[in-house]
Amino acid sequence: MFKFGALSEGMVSTLKPQLGANPERARSHNKQLVLRAVRHAGAVGRAEIARASGLSTQAVSNIISDLLDEGLLIEQGHRSAGRGLPVQQYAIKPGGGYAFGIEVRPTAVFTALVDLVGTPVLTQRTPLPNANKATILDTVNAEMGRTLTQTQLKKDMLMGAGIVMPGPFGETGLSGTASELPGWNTDEPAEVFASTLDLPVFVENDANAAAMAERMNGVARGFDSFAYLYFGQGLGLGLVQNGQIIQGAFGNAGEIGHIQVLVDETSVELESAASRLSAQTFLANHGLSVTDMDELISLYSSANRHLMAWLEQAAKALSPALLIIENLFDPETVILGGAMPDLLLDHIIARTSLPERSISNRPDRSHPRVMRGTSGRMTATLGAAALVLHQAFTPTIAAAR
Repeated sequence: MFKFGALSEGMVSTLKPQLGANPERARSHNKQLVLRAVRHAGAVGRAEIARASGLSTQAVSNIISDLLDEGLLIEQGHRSAGRGLPVQQYAIKPGGGYAFGIEVRPTAVFTALVDLVGTPVLTQRTPLPNANKATILDTVNAEMGRTLTQTQLKKDMLMGAGIVMPGPFGETGLSGTASELPGWNTDEPAEVFASTLDLPVFVENDANAAAMAERMNGVARGFDSFAYLYFGQGLGLGLVQNGQIIQGAFGNAGEIGHIQVLVDETSVELESAASRLSAQTFLANHGLSVTDMDELISLYSSANRHLMAWLEQAAKALSPALLIIENLFDPETVILGGAMPDLLLDHIIARTSLPERSISNRPDRSHPRVMRGTSGRMTATLGAAALVLHQAFTPTIAAAR
């Protein structure tokens, strides 16, 4: 099976011709160039792969032969190319490999098995009796075993595990928030999970992972620079610049939930006014206990006045935050998504004020300044799996070159 290199810091940019490397020591890099070209096109011939990758047609032919033998590509029929013989097309083989995505929350573990093209095969939510480290590790390991048993897959078909955890990572001035996992800020999570699962492991915060998934298979596909505002337990921001995730010095870039904004002339932390936890707290203060997204949808469908009041509050809080994001990062768009129903996200977007005095207010825009992306309770979990799939389609030059 094709082995992937170390996880790069961000996401692949929109497909553009890149200079491939022909020495044997860069063969892994060249395989990733080819896989990237095939994935971008869906089905494509050798000559087109060569043009997109910068590799010679002969080099592409040799790599395709290897990838067919390794079960990562399949022949996808022929396409007429005018004069001459029809061109053989190649596509990613969905069952050529699998990624295991894991999202750890304070109250539950969400897992997803996806195939090589990102299609979910099996998803699961497992409640946690507590958020102790040992409990989390035991639960994740058991879920991986159960997933393999249910799908009858051998473990060597797993390319790795992506782990999504709420930030911030390490001891910071933000430690002790309601969405934080106790006991994880002094250890290296990737090492701990890799030892437990005996797999390559890639760890990110939930907002970055969701942004990565959105760019691979969502509305951000084709965008090089965008911001993803993720509604989880709190509120996070995934920033993609020139195809790369902006991580910051310690992996904590995008902790936007803790900036101060004005709501009705009162200064509050953003996520205290606009997050799932904020909605639950607001509704609980008015005698409504809400534990899942279906209950939020039901309240919205009945135009519950308390939920409508919270939505108005959230829109007021997000308006200045969106302006900050636009003027600081100059994104192609800001995407709202995560564990919040589409109806509520659409309502917030419609009620959000976007001032004219913003660098994002351009006459040559081809898409909205704010968009709704993928939502649902598994958004970050599928993003975790995308961390692994990202490896197959991200060319990395070997250190020794």
